[in-house]
Amino acid sequence: MNRQARMKKNIILEAKALLFMAPYLLLFTAFIVVPVCIAIVMSFTDFNALEFPRFTGLKNYIDILTQDTVFLRNVLPNTFIFAVIVGPTGFFLGFILAWALAQVTRRVRTVLTLVLYSPSMTAGVAVAVIWAVFFNGDRAGYLNSILMTAGVIWEPIQWLQSPEYLMIIMIIVSIWNSMGIGFLAMLAGILNINKELYEAAYIDGLDSRLKEIYYITVPSMKPQLLFGAVMSVVGTFSAGSVGVMLTGTNPTPQNAGQLIINHIEDYGFLRYEMGYAAALSVLLLILVYSLSKLCFRFFKED
Repeated sequence: MNRQARMKKNIILEAKALLFMAPYLLLFTAFIVVPVCIAIVMSFTDFNALEFPRFTGLKNYIDILTQDTVFLRNVLPNTFIFAVIVGPTGFFLGFILAWALAQVTRRVRTVLTLVLYSPSMTAGVAVAVIWAVFFNGDRAGYLNSILMTAGVIWEPIQWLQSPEYLMIIMIIVSIWNSMGIGFLAMLAGILNINKELYEAAYIDGLDSRLKEIYYITVPSMKPQLLFGAVMSVVGTFSAGSVGVMLTGTNPTPQNAGQLIINHIEDYGFLRYEMGYAAALSVLLLILVYSLSKLCFRFFKED
C-alpha cells in the first residue's frame, strides 16, 4: 500500500471516529461550552434580563470582593465549611462502604448498594419530605418528639430556622445523600481488581487488611478514585438546594445556610441581576476547576 492510500485510509478512519463523536460534541458544545462562554461575557455586563446588556468591565467582580457583605461574611465561609466537611467525608465514606460491600456476597451487595444509592436518585423528595418532617420545629417533628419524650428538652426547637443548627443539619443531610455515581464507580473499581494481586501479596508476606488496601486496592483503582473525588467536588459545590428545600426560603434564615449556589439563584432568578449572577458563576467555575485539578494531581497514575 502506497503512502497516498494509507493517508486516505487514515482520513476515512478519522472521519468515522468524528462521526460517532459528533452527537456528543454537538451536545457538549451546545449545553456546556456555549453557556460557559456566554456566562463569562455576561459577567462583564450589567444585565437585568429585559434591557440589552451594558458593558461594565470588572465592576461586578470588584463589587463581589469589596461590597457584597453577605458574600464575604456568610456565603464564602459557609461554602468552604460545607465543602471541607461534606466533600472529604462523603468521599472517604463512599470508599469505605464500597470496600465493605466488595467483601460480601453478590446478592447482599446488590441490595445494600441499591439502598445506599437510592437517596441520591430522589434527593429533592427525600430532603423535602423525610428530613423536613424529621427536623420539623413543632411537637409533631420526629426529633422534637423523641427529645421531649426522653425529657431532654421541654419545648420544641425550631431546628430549621435556627442559624446555630441549620448548617449542621445541611451537612448531615448532604453526607447521607453523597453516595452517588462516584460511590458506584469506586465499587466497580474494587470489584474489578485482579484477585491474583492479593494472592501474590499474601504469599510475599502481606499480613493485614489495612496494608492490602494501602498497597493494592488504592493503587489499582486510582482512575475510579479520581472520578469519585471530582464528582464529590462538583456535587458539594452545587448542593445549594439542600438549605432552600429544608427551610423553604431563599435566602435561608439569617443567611446561615446560604451557599454560593443560593447566592447565584438569589441574584439571577429573584433579583434578575444576571450580570452579577454570571460573575458569581464564573468565580464558582474557577473554584471547582482549581479543586478538580488538585484531585487530578493527587490521584494521577505514576
